[in-house]
Amino acid sequence: MLASTFVMADLQTITPELFMCGAAFALLMLDLFISPQRRGLIHFLSILVLVAAAVLTARDMATEQVFAFSNMFVRDIASDVLKMTLYLVSAFSLIYAKPYLIDRDLFKGEFYALALFSVLGMMLMISAGSMVTLYLGLELLALSSYGLVAMDRDNRLASEAAMKYFVLGAMASGLLLYGMSMVAASGISNNQNMLMLGVVFMLVGIAFKFGAAPFHMWLPDVYQGAPTAVTLLIAAAPKLAAFGMAYRLLEMGLGTADVQWGDMVAYLAAISLVIGNLVALVQTNLKRLLAYSTISHVGFLFMGLVCADNTGYTAAMFYAISYSLMSAAAFAAIITLSRKGFEAEEVSDFRGLWQHNPFHALMVLFVMASLAGVPPFLGFWAKLQVIKAAVVSGYTWLAILSVVAAVVGAFYYLRIIRAMFFEEPKGEAPRLHSDMHLRIAFTVNALALLVMGIFAEPILAWCSQAFPV
Repeated sequence: MLASTFVMADLQTITPELFMCGAAFALLMLDLFISPQRRGLIHFLSILVLVAAAVLTARDMATEQVFAFSNMFVRDIASDVLKMTLYLVSAFSLIYAKPYLIDRDLFKGEFYALALFSVLGMMLMISAGSMVTLYLGLELLALSSYGLVAMDRDNRLASEAAMKYFVLGAMASGLLLYGMSMVAASGISNNQNMLMLGVVFMLVGIAFKFGAAPFHMWLPDVYQGAPTAVTLLIAAAPKLAAFGMAYRLLEMGLGTADVQWGDMVAYLAAISLVIGNLVALVQTNLKRLLAYSTISHVGFLFMGLVCADNTGYTAAMFYAISYSLMSAAAFAAIITLSRKGFEAEEVSDFRGLWQHNPFHALMVLFVMASLAGVPPFLGFWAKLQVIKAAVVSGYTWLAILSVVAAVVGAFYYLRIIRAMFFEEPKGEAPRLHSDMHLRIAFTVNALALLVMGIFAEPILAWCSQAFPV
């Protein structure tokens, strides 16, 4: 009787994950029996699955840590906050993806199945109570991402990007697994040298999954080579899972070694800030520019992690949530101007947008201003929180470097704004995609960056509840 009760309690704790797994398999099977003309049903059901998962998560919102399956799975406020944001960003991503995929004959059921399996992997990473569970979620996310990047098999750039992503991703996963095994072994033998070596390997794996410099070599090529709808999927929501992975590994797995790994993360943050912003300055391809922008934003996120206390983790979580919403909107801005036979991937493709569609240009301005950290947009408050965390933790030099990097980073965002407002198109004027759902979703996403910036306090308080000081 006790054993049965224990199992039922475990299953109740992991209900959202079980539902997501079953729904992904069901949609994969349904796609076998549905005609191509009715594939829009798969899209609708995928959004519905994310809504249902959000309801299941909100129904039993955690107020304290609950462990399941012999502490291999943990559910707490932090995991629920990250999952709710994950569902929202993933829903936005699928809405943005549909018209893009239809225009390029890539609108297939396996896209949605892989997307939901990647969401499941991220959910497991966020709630990992052990290194085994974390690695399982990480590989589920990675394998789904490899398949998504390689979807357009006739595209040479996409195939090349998928191969690079797979080879380098497999290498990083191996290093992370090796580091986990060394940390686990050091706990048994009490060998400090083995522990520190394991920490180094784990940090390399974490840095790769985030796309932090100097382990960023895959990021620009994958972002540029993959279809933009896929780039959006692998750029936005996975940052939430990467934060969850970093928190579970560094705090719950290596809390006693925070003095050593704190300095390592600080140096990774500094290198990411410098390389990301400087290289982004010379990019003309917007997807590559956003890739190097991502590297710089990872540097800011790492500034919260170096604090290694609840204040720092709160700031880092707030930054991860903010960036996932900003990143989704940034790549959606590209999709809204793309159409069949035309990819709006160059900065020059945004020239003259203000003259031809002022409202849409204003929405893109909101996105770029938030990414640049202009007040009162959401990105400003996110940057402010991690800078304060770095100062409190004694990394004043890193905080000063981040302010300089933010000023440098504002320049390449201003290039896009200048192209929209002050330059004339060389060829055909920019035209918005005709899909109304895409345009409405982008408008909501862009306006949210302003509204959430003005009312940032409730979101920050929600994050603070996950890490009470």
